[in-house]
Amino acid sequence: MQVILLQRVEKLGLLGEVVTVRPGYARNFLLPQKVALRATKENIAHFEKEKTTLEKLNVKHKEEAEKLAKKLEGTEVILIRQASEAGQLYGSVTGRDIADALKQEHVTKNNIRIHVPIKTIGIHPLQVYLHPEVSVIINVNVAMSEEEAKTRAKSAKVSEKEEENLEPKAKSKAKAKTEDTETTEAIEATEDAEIE
Repeated sequence: MQVILLQRVEKLGLLGEVVTVRPGYARNFLLPQKVALRATKENIAHFEKEKTTLEKLNVKHKEEAEKLAKKLEGTEVILIRQASEAGQLYGSVTGRDIADALKQEHVTKNNIRIHVPIKTIGIHPLQVYLHPEVSVIINVNVAMSEEEAKTRAKSAKVSEKEEENLEPKAKSKAKAKTEDTETTEAIEATEDAEIE
């Protein structure tokens, strides 16, 4: 089935493109979400008339999403859950749980995509898609109590600072190792030349 995209769709196309998709995908997702129109002559003509309006609207939504992304960047959501002693949750954390925690930011469960199910206690990075072209990473801190969540957050910040401090040292060690290797290769090349 051919459809005209009314906005950018990841791994499918950009605004205004006519793409071929499976009928079920079009009927069940693209058309009900008003992301696309059937590619008929009437719809193509209608789209051409409304194209500039749709582009302006898309730019406006993107700017709003970018503002919200700046506001959400580095956000940590704390979720209190029951878990076993080994840290396994009784159930899992869903997009709805995270959206409820971010309710004042107007984030819905459709904005949140959990690629790997969250079934353990800990800090889990998660991507929130605010617009087809704008996304932001937040941290979901799943703990059994508020105190545990605060402790885990503090230790995560300390370990990030330690990594930043180690990075320059690791780079200087790698550079020194490269220089040593180059020097050794040069000495071996001179010895080989002397032997010949």
